[in-house]
Amino acid sequence: MTKRIYVLASLLLLASMMLAACGSTPTAAPAATEASTEAPAVTEAPVTEAAAAGAPEVCATDEFGCAVFKPGDVIKIGMGAPMTGDYAAFGIDISQGAMIAIQDAGDINGFKFELVTEDDGGSPEGGAAVANKFVTDPAIVAIAGHIFSGATNAAMPIYEKAGIPMMSPSATNPDLTKQSSKVFNRLVFTDADQGRFAAEYLFNKLGIKKLAVIHDGSSYGQGLAQVTNDEYIKLGGEVVEFTAITPGESDYSATLADVAAKQPEAIYFGGYNAEAAVIVNQMKQSGLDGVIFFGDDGTFGQDFLDRTGANSEGTYSTSLVPPATDAKAAFDAAYEAAYQTPAGKLSPYTWTAYDSAASLISAIKSVAVLGGDGNLYIPRGALVAAVRSIKDYQGLSGVVTCQENGECASSGPTFYVAKDGAWVEAEK
Repeated sequence: MTKRIYVLASLLLLASMMLAACGSTPTAAPAATEASTEAPAVTEAPVTEAAAAGAPEVCATDEFGCAVFKPGDVIKIGMGAPMTGDYAAFGIDISQGAMIAIQDAGDINGFKFELVTEDDGGSPEGGAAVANKFVTDPAIVAIAGHIFSGATNAAMPIYEKAGIPMMSPSATNPDLTKQSSKVFNRLVFTDADQGRFAAEYLFNKLGIKKLAVIHDGSSYGQGLAQVTNDEYIKLGGEVVEFTAITPGESDYSATLADVAAKQPEAIYFGGYNAEAAVIVNQMKQSGLDGVIFFGDDGTFGQDFLDRTGANSEGTYSTSLVPPATDAKAAFDAAYEAAYQTPAGKLSPYTWTAYDSAASLISAIKSVAVLGGDGNLYIPRGALVAAVRSIKDYQGLSGVVTCQENGECASSGPTFYVAKDGAWVEAEK
């Protein structure tokens, strides 16, 4: 009997434990419910689905997808440029020219534009750093730049991978459009054109038969110097010296003395205004008095004249000042009113700077779609193609049509000579 009671009690105890275990399932249910309400992915998923439902179909098929702008967002155009240091005049002038284009652009269905300028120092390292920063900003859809060829070359593969189109107003190295890039385009003539025209002007117009060529070692300066050297030799001229200087130094007298020993009639320089000014200021004391200095588009602007003073008299430089039109006159007036300096004074790229931003904006407007959800969608791959397909766009610098390789320049170089402290167009 006692044994039966013990067994019965054991069975009753076991049954109660099983019931308790079964009863634990409903008590755990609230915890599961609480977890599902706290998880961000669950609560935000319907919003994402709603956005997808309002997006245009092209966003699903575009190679790089769409940049999405909610009401109140701004569409950003990036610019990498030297904003400090010896070459700041270029970056300041070009960013200011592009800023007027932004102001003139208006909006797309209420969505406004913004220019975002970052200092790349004009160097390859700076160009890559700025490009890496820009591609992390989903609101940046195009690049009005970069400005210098070395910085541009370093930035190109980064934008290529991200599907962000470029329109440089000033990067002239010929090799930039020989890399089969889909995103790189430029509005300026190439160094192949500039070097050929310079060689022809030196040999045919100025009658120079013995030329010294100096460059700064950069992809821009050295590349342009090499083109000029080769084209000049083809014409029958003699290049008595081809040499490099180190950028950023304040004394090139030793190099200039070596050049003077070769008795050139002119010096062609491939590089920028800071080094060009040092050379010009030291030519007389180095035995080069009376020798013509002929600079490239990197030496044009007020900064060179300010640095050289009276020593600039009779020196040559290269620019791309566009023909006089009502649109150019209106821009020139707006630029001077905004920045208290004449257009083209700081650099020769004031007008192509405006056109680079304005042409990008035109392409953006051509592909942007207002979604059913009120968001603005810009298909990135379609924008890359639209920029490369620009045709008969009327810019300040001329009528812009892009070739298959991204060459969009509307005009060639114009040569200037310094007279009485100002640049005047040289005799053609």
